Amino acid sequence: MSRQELLYSETTAFLFSKLPIYQRVGAIAYKPDLHTAQAFDEYFNFPHCQYKTIHVAGTNGKGSVSHILASVLQSAGYKVGLFTSPHLKDFRERIKVNGVMIPEEEVTDFVLKHKAKIEELQPSFFEMTATMAFSYFARQIVDIAIIEVGMGGRLDATNVIQPVMSIITNIGMDHCEHLGHSLPAIAVEKAGIIKAGTPVVIGERQHETSPVFEAKAKEHNAPLFYADNYVRMESAQLIGNIQSFSVVIPDSLFVMNLQLDLQGTYQRKNIVTVLAALHILKDCRDVRKKPCFIIKEEALRQGLSKVVSQTGLRGRWEILSKHPLIICDTGHNANGLRESMAQLKNIPRRRLHFILGMVQEKDLDSIIPLLPTDAYYYFTKADLPRAIDPRDLAKHCSEYGLRGQIIQTVPNAVKIAKSNAYPDDIIFIGGSTFVVAEALDE
Repeated sequence: MSRQELLYSETTAFLFSKLPIYQRVGAIAYKPDLHTAQAFDEYFNFPHCQYKTIHVAGTNGKGSVSHILASVLQSAGYKVGLFTSPHLKDFRERIKVNGVMIPEEEVTDFVLKHKAKIEELQPSFFEMTATMAFSYFARQIVDIAIIEVGMGGRLDATNVIQPVMSIITNIGMDHCEHLGHSLPAIAVEKAGIIKAGTPVVIGERQHETSPVFEAKAKEHNAPLFYADNYVRMESAQLIGNIQSFSVVIPDSLFVMNLQLDLQGTYQRKNIVTVLAALHILKDCRDVRKKPCFIIKEEALRQGLSKVVSQTGLRGRWEILSKHPLIICDTGHNANGLRESMAQLKNIPRRRLHFILGMVQEKDLDSIIPLLPTDAYYYFTKADLPRAIDPRDLAKHCSEYGLRGQIIQTVPNAVKIAKSNAYPDDIIFIGGSTFVVAEALDE
C-alpha cells in the first residue's frame, strides 16, 4: 500500500468512526435542523454559489435521475459535478466530476486542512460529505452540479443550495420515523427543496401529494411542472441489455428509438422525469438572457445510452452473470421492490434463488407480501449495525410463507446460492443497498 493509499484509508476510517453516518447507525446521525450545515457552508464561503445546481429529491428514483441528467449534460459538452449517496464500494463514488471520482488526495487534504473545524462543529458524516462536494466542484470549475438529497429535503444538508431547478421524483413510505407516517407529511419534507422563483419538476402525479407541492410552489412563486404534462412514453421494450423507447415531447415532437443502458423497467418513469426536466432547463437564461444550457438531440441520445459508462452508476437492475442469471437491485422500500418484483416475475426460470437482507426501520409487513412465494431464500445481513438479524428476518418472512436458510454474511450467501443454482436458474440479490454493495465483489 502506497503512502497516499494509507493516508486515504486512515482518513476514511476517521470519517466513519468520528462522524455519525446514517447508513451504519441510523437515527443518531440524523439532525433535525440545518444549523451545522449552514455554519460549515459559511466557513467555506458558500462554494455552491460559484456554479449552477439542480436539486433532486424523492423517495425512489432520485439517484437514477441524477445520474441520467449528469450523463446527458456531460454528452452536451458541459463539465458536470455529481453528488449522490450512499456509496456502494468506495466513499469517493459520492463525489464525481464528469464521471470521475474525487481523487484520494482531495479527500485527505480536505479533512487534514479542516480537521479543527470538523472537530469544532461536529458535522454528521453527510454534512461533511456534502460540503466537501460543494468545495471540490468549485475548485474544479464545473458548469453545473447535480445534487441528490440524502433524505427528505427540508432539513437535508444539501438544502443550503440555490438551484436553477428542483426535481421531486415521487413520494413513498420510507424513513417514516423521520419524515412522517403519511404521504402528505412526507411530501411536506420533500417540498422543502422548493425555492423562490425556481422551477420545480414533479416526476409522478399523486393525488395525495399534489396539493402539498402546489401550495408550496404557490407560496414561493415557483413555477411547477408535472412531468407527464410534458413527456408521454409511447412505447418501450427491453432488447438484450438496452431499453429502447419512443416519446412525445412538447411541440408535438415524436422522438423514436431512444436507448437507455439501464435495464430496470422502472427506469421508464425516471426517463419521463429527466426529459421533462431537460425540456424546462432549456428555458433557463443567464443575466444576459442567453440560454444557460443547449442540449441537442445527439447529446440526448448519447447521454441516455451511456449512463453507466459515463457516470459509473451501479446496482440498478444490474446483471452480474448470465448462467445462472444473477441480478442485483438496490430497491429497498415497498414502492421500489414492487417495481423490481414485477419485472422479475416476467423472466422465465427453472428456480428462483433470492438473497435477502434488510435494515431496521423498514415496514416489513408492507414489504414482505411483495416478495415471490415460489423463491428459495437466503436470509442474510450486511456488515453494519442497522442490519436486521437474519434469524429475525427469516422468522418474519416465514409468517408470509417464505422459506429458505439463514446465512450470516452476504459473501457466504452468494457463494451458497451459486453452488445451488443450475444454469437456467435466477439468483436475485436485494432488499438493501448494502447487501447489493457486498455482493458486487462476489
